[in-house]
Amino acid sequence: MHIGLIGGIGPAASDFYYRGLIDRHRAAGIPLDCTIAHADVGEMGRNLAEGKRARQAAIFAGLIERMKKAGAEAAAVTSMGGHFCIDALLPISPLPLVHGIHAVDASINKSGLKKIGVMGTRVVMQTGLYGGVSSAELIAPEGERFGQVGDSYSAMANIGKVTDAQRQIFFTAGRELMARGAEAIMLGGTDLFLAFVGQEPPFPLVDCADIHVDAIFARSSAR
Repeated sequence: MHIGLIGGIGPAASDFYYRGLIDRHRAAGIPLDCTIAHADVGEMGRNLAEGKRARQAAIFAGLIERMKKAGAEAAAVTSMGGHFCIDALLPISPLPLVHGIHAVDASINKSGLKKIGVMGTRVVMQTGLYGGVSSAELIAPEGERFGQVGDSYSAMANIGKVTDAQRQIFFTAGRELMARGAEAIMLGGTDLFLAFVGQEPPFPLVDCADIHVDAIFARSSAR
């Protein structure tokens, strides 16, 4: 199936999804048929901060329409942060969507985890992945740590690179969440994988982006 990906939000996240789909299709011996449309991470960040869900959904719908004209049969937003407007996007999307939050919820339900620490944008942490996880309690960093994680994540996502200082904030926050009873740490921001490249994770992870890539592969590899 020809899959359409909304990319650019941010650049490292797009690369993660694209490479993940390439690797999965190659391993399965199935050609990848894919179109990527670029969304502006700065514009989305402003709409996210201002709660302008309808505006961002309209932008995404326009990009999906372009991908539909290119032959795409289904689409996905390659960003957990980008899912802040998913409920507004669903009724206006020109194509069926591979819903990242639904995929994460199903995976957590299957895992049996009951308490999970979450890191990502401020909105993702405040809302517990937009309230989309039904089978586990999500807990977020507290106090100053909450702002540190949110600010570090946004800075990292905008440029697609992680600093040692940012990595330390994420690792420390994760350990603190585990000390509060979390069984695993949710990478609720797609670009958080950058903090763990070449590193041994000091706690179990629930990688939302990787789960979403699996769901997109299942759709795009369908005969």
